[in-house]
Amino acid sequence: MKILANDGISQNGIAELEKSGFEVLTTTVAQEQLANYINEHKIDALLVRSATKVRKDLIDACPTLKLIGRGGVGMDNIDVDYAKSKNIHVINTPAASSESVAELVFAHLFGGARFLYDANRNMPLEGDSNFKGLKKSYSKGTELRGKTIGIFGFGNIGQATAKLAIGAGMKVLYSDPEVEQAEIELSFFDGQKVAFKLNNSSKTDLLKEADYISLHIPGQNNYVLGKAEFAQMKKGVGIVNAARGGVLDEVALIDALENGSVAFAGLDVYESEPKPEIKILMHSSISLTPHIGAATLEAQERIGLELAEQIIFLLK
Repeated sequence: MKILANDGISQNGIAELEKSGFEVLTTTVAQEQLANYINEHKIDALLVRSATKVRKDLIDACPTLKLIGRGGVGMDNIDVDYAKSKNIHVINTPAASSESVAELVFAHLFGGARFLYDANRNMPLEGDSNFKGLKKSYSKGTELRGKTIGIFGFGNIGQATAKLAIGAGMKVLYSDPEVEQAEIELSFFDGQKVAFKLNNSSKTDLLKEADYISLHIPGQNNYVLGKAEFAQMKKGVGIVNAARGGVLDEVALIDALENGSVAFAGLDVYESEPKPEIKILMHSSISLTPHIGAATLEAQERIGLELAEQIIFLLK
């Protein structure tokens, strides 16, 4: 059986699959050539991340496909229901990258609270000529400890973010219509474990109370944070989106940054990805990363192994 990992797969995942008799191809095939490649090579399983789209037309064009796998959480780049209606297995790795995304959220939060996103731009330019001026500019940072983080979406990644927030001494609010209550367990290096019980908050309450907001929801038809929501937030809030482009209104975000109602934003995903708007890329109050939430060595190894185990179980 042949597997095409079109967006890549970790070496340990490849090794596990090959040990079970699968042939793994890691050629990156352009979207418009994908159907031809799958048919020519009689591919049984297609593995993707976020770059490759697996829509109805591709599924219809590739009768050899028995499985589609997404290395990550969200599957909005796959027509899941349609694939399943064609008796094609559809799998993902919902827990494998949770900690990696959560840590990136806090990289943006810590950097935002202390202006690192701007200091790292200006120190190479002015560090030797305007050191005292820059020191004055960046000397009004704040601590995360004691502040409230509001988390939209409380699945695996939202809960991993909550764990880091609790560890940093923050109060956690979350809003998720599907999770009325949640118990968050923190595990420590010496074997100790401490559990925290949290209750779902309304969107309105979260917006009013949060000092920082982090988004962890799948792609939506409408904005979760738009002009109306920005008007309800605390003045000086910090916002991080490491979920999906399109859940945050970037035009409204720029306006909120310009009028001071939002202090800073951290973005890992973008409405017009992979070509973010120039106003976003050049804004001095936005911390930027190029959709790398799950892109740690550890997460990719977990993703590869989890995909391999599921494929072996389903296709052998």
